[in-house]
Formats: sequence, structure tokens, C-alpha cells
Amino acid sequence: MSLVDTIKNAFVPIHREGYPFIAAFGAATLFLGYFSSTLFWISLILTAWCAYFFRDPERVTPIDDRLVVSPADGIVSAVGPAVPPRELGLGGGEMTRISVFMNVFSCHVNRAPVRGRISRIEHRPGKFLNAELDKASTENERNGLVIESPNGTVAAVQIAGLVARRIVCWAETGGAIGTGERFGLIRFGSRVDVFLPSTATPRVAVGQTAVGGETVLAEFGGVAATPLVRIS
Repeated sequence: MSLVDTIKNAFVPIHREGYPFIAAFGAATLFLGYFSSTLFWISLILTAWCAYFFRDPERVTPIDDRLVVSPADGIVSAVGPAVPPRELGLGGGEMTRISVFMNVFSCHVNRAPVRGRISRIEHRPGKFLNAELDKASTENERNGLVIESPNGTVAAVQIAGLVARRIVCWAETGGAIGTGERFGLIRFGSRVDVFLPSTATPRVAVGQTAVGGETVLAEFGGVAATPLVRIS
């Protein structure tokens, strides 16, 4: 490995969604630094945080269709039965819901919990309550993906939080998506809910730290076909 490759591997990539924000923070730092060295250092720290917020590290996703991986970095805030958002068209019955809460220091790039075909994407305007609250699932602004997986229908719902004011989703209805594949991002503190069929068994507990694209949230008991190539 060359010295250049070593240096490149030492830095975590920044997602392109963050470039305008980092540039704005950097410009503000130079402007405020002209008037005060104290403001310069404070702004420089905030600029570094902004770059850190938009990091987009590579992840190694388990290659097994029986496994459901975390769609986000953060803390598991809920595990249990819940009715999915009505706009997803999944009926009024309860499904197994696993929620992952992201704070302002978490990586906010979201990843698909399972592979399959995206049958539906629905965005719903709403409030900006604290994403840790249970009622945030039904009252906050959100964007839901419905994925037809080898083990049944799975939904991943991006939920805006108290600070977050923008949900980004670049997946498309009808397209295929792989387990751990990036599909969106939320700015600047939020939560992702995963709704699973009753055949899935949770493998995490409330309070556990999850790593997007790597941590196994649940497991299906049946045997399902496994893709030969992992999509990352």
C-alpha cells in the first residue's frame, strides 16, 4: 500500500450532501475570524463538527437474507409491536417495530435493512417533536420505504427530529435495493423505524448501540435465498 493510499484510508469520506453546509460553516469561520480570534476558534470547531456529521464510512454488511441490519447508527430506542404509518398501506395490524435514534454526533446516512424491491415510497409532512418520543412515529415529518424482501414486506421509516428539518431519500419506487445499501440521509438528529413481519425475531435490546449496515437487529427463522454479491 502506498503512502497516498494510507493517508486516504485514514480519513472518513464526506457525503456530497454535506458539501454546501461545510462550505457555509467555513465561510462563516473566515468572516467571524476577521473580527475576533475567539469567534474564529468557536466557528472552526463547529465547522469540524459539520464535516464529522456528514461522514459516510464504508460498512461491511452480513451476507445472509435471514438477517435484518440496522438502517442507521445510533441507540436502539424501541423494540416491540406497533402499527405502521397508515400511508405505507401495510394495514392496521401490528408489526414488530425496532427504532434506532440518531443524535447530532451519529452518522446520518441511512441504509436498507434488507434486500428486495422497493414497492412504495411515501413522504408525509408533520411536526418536529423529539424523535426519541414514541409519538414521533405518527406525528413527525417522515419518509417511508416499503421493501418486498425474500422474507416478506419490510418498511424503513425516516423520521425527522427536534433539530432535523430535512429528510433526503434518493431511492426510487420499483427499484431494487441491497442489504446495507445507502438510500437516504436526515439532517441533523432523528430516528429510523424498521417494521418487520411477525416471523422476524429481534436480536437487540433497548439501549444497545447499533451500527448502520452492520448490526443485526432481527433474524428470520426461515431459510431464504442469499445473494451471491453484496451491494454496499
